[in-house]
Amino acid sequence: MRGRNLVTRLPRRRRADGGMEAFDRLPPVLRGWIAGAALPWSAQSVARIWTRALRETRSEAAALARLEAVQAATLRRDRAGGAPPP
Repeated sequence: MRGRNLVTRLPRRRRADGGMEAFDRLPPVLRGWIAGAALPWSAQSVARIWTRALRETRSEAAALARLEAVQAATLRRDRAGGAPPP
C-alpha cells in the first residue's frame, strides 16, 4: 500500500526527539519508503521495525516486506474502528 499519506483515526504518538534529524539518519531506502507510505510514520517507528526485521531475516527485501505488512495491519485496524483495547 504505497501512496500519499492518509489520515488515521488511531491515536498519534509524539516524541520530543523526533523530526528531521532522525529522518536524515535513516538509510536512503527507508527515507524513500516513508516518502511513499500510506500513513505518516515516524522515523523512530520505521527504524525500530526495520532493525528488528533485518536482525531476524538478514534481508533488506524481507525487512521492506515487514514494513508493508505492519502498515497494512495498521490500516486494517484503523478501518475496523481504532486500536484494540489494552
